[in-house]
Amino acid sequence: MVTHEEILKIARLAKLSVAPEELDSLTKDMNSIIEFADAVNSVAAEDSDFDNSNSLSNVFREDKVVPSYDREKILKNAPNQENGYFLVRRRM
Repeated sequence: MVTHEEILKIARLAKLSVAPEELDSLTKDMNSIIEFADAVNSVAAEDSDFDNSNSLSNVFREDKVVPSYDREKILKNAPNQENGYFLVRRRM
């Protein structure tokens, strides 16, 4: 169980300030979260079906080498080109 002192320590580490009137509700909420996480963990530990719910096979595709495009075809609609590259003029 989380205490008020632990909540204040966590708040200091996170550079947060906690109003005294919120301390009780924060402690209660944190303890509820921890109880819920413990319940989920105990259910998951009992049932191994959670480990892999999907039966996957061959999820990786084989990469195939394909030839590159012809540079002249790529550059045929370029407004300006130089040495086989698009030429972009600087604005001054």
